[in-house]
Amino acid sequence: MDFAELNRLLELVSQGELSVESAGEKITAARQAEQSLQESSVQSEGVGDVPGVTLDLDRQQRCGFPEVIYGENKTAATIAATMQAQHDNGQPSLATRISAEKAAVITAQLDGVVYNDVARVLRWDLIEGGPSIPGRVLVISAGTSDLSVAQEAVETLRWMGITYECIEDVGVAGPHRLAAQVDRLRAADVLIVAAGLEGALPSVVGGYVDCPVIAVPTSVGYGTAFGGVTALLGMLNSCASNVLVANVDAGFKAAYNAGVMLRRLKQLPEQKTRVESQELQA
Repeated sequence: MDFAELNRLLELVSQGELSVESAGEKITAARQAEQSLQESSVQSEGVGDVPGVTLDLDRQQRCGFPEVIYGENKTAATIAATMQAQHDNGQPSLATRISAEKAAVITAQLDGVVYNDVARVLRWDLIEGGPSIPGRVLVISAGTSDLSVAQEAVETLRWMGITYECIEDVGVAGPHRLAAQVDRLRAADVLIVAAGLEGALPSVVGGYVDCPVIAVPTSVGYGTAFGGVTALLGMLNSCASNVLVANVDAGFKAAYNAGVMLRRLKQLPEQKTRVESQELQA
């Protein structure tokens, strides 16, 4: 209750137009309403209002990037409402594993959402502009059958605001193809390598560079490829010490962690400057 309303009640009491008891009841009711509103605000802080979804709007503050929508088994309506809520709160949206049918519904409803049909990814950027995180990521696919996974990584990097390049179809069956790209490999800060079958390519790439190589096994291959498990096990046993491994077909996860690495490196000089400034002040 603001001062003007309280003053009005007191005037009514002084003029005999309102009893003290009635005025007390009105003041009590107003205080309870204000308290309820404050509690509701605290409970909903950082949480989006989407039916059936507890949207984590605080994740960007905690983790550096907004919540990502995993689209399988979600309706187009739920995905669209979630993206709209993020957009209303000043956050870019990324939705993975989106079918063409769902994408058609969502892009018709939300202006500015783009769909990559190879990656099966929807992306809604806030504004057009250049990269916001320094550094370069090189995305490599062993064969054209691995492109969907590589493109999922590319869309994630675009969403994060990271400069990227792509090299396609340089698997180990034609080693000269990779050897011709060594200068580009060494110019990158992080590499993402998607490969199926026996999954040998990340180890070869790792032997050329001094930066992290994030290997992504794909579910490409005949029977004993076991849906990417053979590539996964091969990559986990890589003799190249700089090779890290994501889950099968997880181009998003590889790119997200590449972004986290670059973002952290960007923060280190800023943190050093703050520490030095605090030491000087002390």
